[in-house]
Amino acid sequence: MKANAIIIRVTFAATCLVVFAAVTVFSQTSTNQQTGRPLNMLVLGDSILWGQGLKTEHKSWYHVKVWLEKTTGRAVIEKVEAHSGAIIERSSAPESLPTPNPEVDVALPTLNEELDNAERFYSDRLGIDVVLVSGCANDVGTQNLLNATATEEIDEMTKAKCGLPMEKLLCRITTSFPAARVIVTGYYPFFSEQTRNDFILKALVRRFLQIIPGTPTLSSKELLERLTANSNAWYQASNNALSQAVRNVNSGLHREQVMFAKIEFSPEHSFAAPQSRLWQFNRSPFRMVLVLLSFGKILLPTNDEVRKQRSASCSEFFKRQPSETYAQKKEREQRRMLCRYAALGHPNRKGALLYADAILKLLKTPSTVTASSSP
Repeated sequence: MKANAIIIRVTFAATCLVVFAAVTVFSQTSTNQQTGRPLNMLVLGDSILWGQGLKTEHKSWYHVKVWLEKTTGRAVIEKVEAHSGAIIERSSAPESLPTPNPEVDVALPTLNEELDNAERFYSDRLGIDVVLVSGCANDVGTQNLLNATATEEIDEMTKAKCGLPMEKLLCRITTSFPAARVIVTGYYPFFSEQTRNDFILKALVRRFLQIIPGTPTLSSKELLERLTANSNAWYQASNNALSQAVRNVNSGLHREQVMFAKIEFSPEHSFAAPQSRLWQFNRSPFRMVLVLLSFGKILLPTNDEVRKQRSASCSEFFKRQPSETYAQKKEREQRRMLCRYAALGHPNRKGALLYADAILKLLKTPSTVTASSSP
């Protein structure tokens, strides 16, 4: 099995290099090097770079756009293909319908299909200056990560979904847009020892994480310890897998066209922590009283900026279908609820700034600027 894996990787790297070399030769004859032209920025990915729960002016990619415009004195034209729920590969897609609102978390289009759309859109692919990419968390599955019982299990899932699939995608991106600086963003630990451990957390686990039936009942302390350990394991494993994918692609290109933006995330930044950088529940006194009076049957709303618009889109997308069975109705209602709460655990305004800072740190590094794409 190891020998076959090595052969596959070598063949893939060789193919990537050959195709890139051909495109590079073509790029040398390009005349699209006007110093005053607008910069083109492509955003591919999942809810992270889409900016789940954020108004446009607070999204991480928008902060990058503003910085580029101020720094270069040139307009930046963005094309955002990223959307909530996106996976890298279609093989495990749970549904076949896209949605007009990127806030609604559905798997399609995949990141590879987002790239297909971008390739059809751009007539001059050599004029793309920056490509931002986030992906693989949905391929692994948040519930799988948080319900895992061992670090080894998380490592295995993450390597399988964040390693070679991302490497193949990055090879496609660098081949299609050889003059672009490509930045892959990392993820963060959802929970930490500083997460507020109260009945709201218990309700969250009961409603959203769906603990596997038959597993031993954990105390509140044990539950938070499990969630924290799994979050840290995911943070390390995803950083390792994504950064290795970046290194592998760059080694085939013989230059540093692709960069990995690690997100520095402290325990106090996690979900329901004192200085959280993630969207959470609206804990206003009025809302808390309603929850207590209903004995937990009423859920707190999220505190993100586009909750009402997303909720309306979720209700429309997951509306009742003719002749649906009881089981189908139950599944639809569950997915609609998850859709409404999709912003939970995603970067809030301050979290988006963490992402923007990590990206800008790389864009400000002279060694990452290629001769053909320097703004």
